[in-house]
Amino acid sequence: MLTCSPCGKCFTSHRLLSRHSNVHSGKYECVECGRKCDSNHALTQHKRIHSGNKPFECNVCSKRFTQSGDLVRHSRIHSGEKPYKCHVCHKAFRVSGHLNTHMRVHTGEKPYKCHVCHKAFSQSGFWKSKHSHESPHGTETIQVSTM
Repeated sequence: MLTCSPCGKCFTSHRLLSRHSNVHSGKYECVECGRKCDSNHALTQHKRIHSGNKPFECNVCSKRFTQSGDLVRHSRIHSGEKPYKCHVCHKAFRVSGHLNTHMRVHTGEKPYKCHVCHKAFSQSGFWKSKHSHESPHGTETIQVSTM
């Protein structure tokens, strides 16, 4: 593992670490909001947020997207494709992140902890359904109905 000395983020190759170092150099910085990207391509994609440019259009429902990957994920709604499968129970998902979250069912991992009651949860929003109080980060007060 290679570690970025300014931020401590770890990488598996010199190429990835080198690309990441562009974030710290400010080489690809958005003039609108100051976000620093690791490549010109990433900066170009980011700028679409400010311009509203959505060049990727669904040929089924005409919904538009800023990134091609977002269109690919969206198209699975129409096709029914679920390419990410759990190797334990074989449940399938459209989005890889949903599979990653699902795996916590099998591992028992609960990485989200309420700062008030200290109970741990497998998903970030689950603490809201347990009781009404401040958010787990203490930034806002949330009132939740338990009906």
